[in-house]
Amino acid sequence: MPAKETIRAYYDAFNRQDMEAFFDLLHDEVVHDINQGGRQVGKDAFREFMTHMNRSYRETLTDIVIMSNEDGTRGAAEFVVNGQYLATDEGLPEANGQTYVLPAGAFFEIRDGKVARITNTYNLNDWIAQVGG
Repeated sequence: MPAKETIRAYYDAFNRQDMEAFFDLLHDEVVHDINQGGRQVGKDAFREFMTHMNRSYRETLTDIVIMSNEDGTRGAAEFVVNGQYLATDEGLPEANGQTYVLPAGAFFEIRDGKVARITNTYNLNDWIAQVGG
């Protein structure tokens, strides 16, 4: 599957909250660079990360624009995160159902039709300001 199709399927599964389809699109040794955070390796680590995120946040991505290189091994996406802060995340402001709209982006490496690396980026200070931090 070319990079654009893989990335589109990844975000479609995310927006449907179809976590099995979402994880099926990940390479077993996926590298996940967390915005302003560390690096995690492996599908199990990514699954734990998403379990935490889905407990604290409800998000839908809109205005998704996907770009890729000619050989389909790299891609990028720009989108808008439309979210609700459900449960307080450690070290962040207290959650009480606040909503937010946040521009964001991601960079991908695609290998064997799977997401082998994803690096997410957004403005954390903007998010904190929106949720009242």
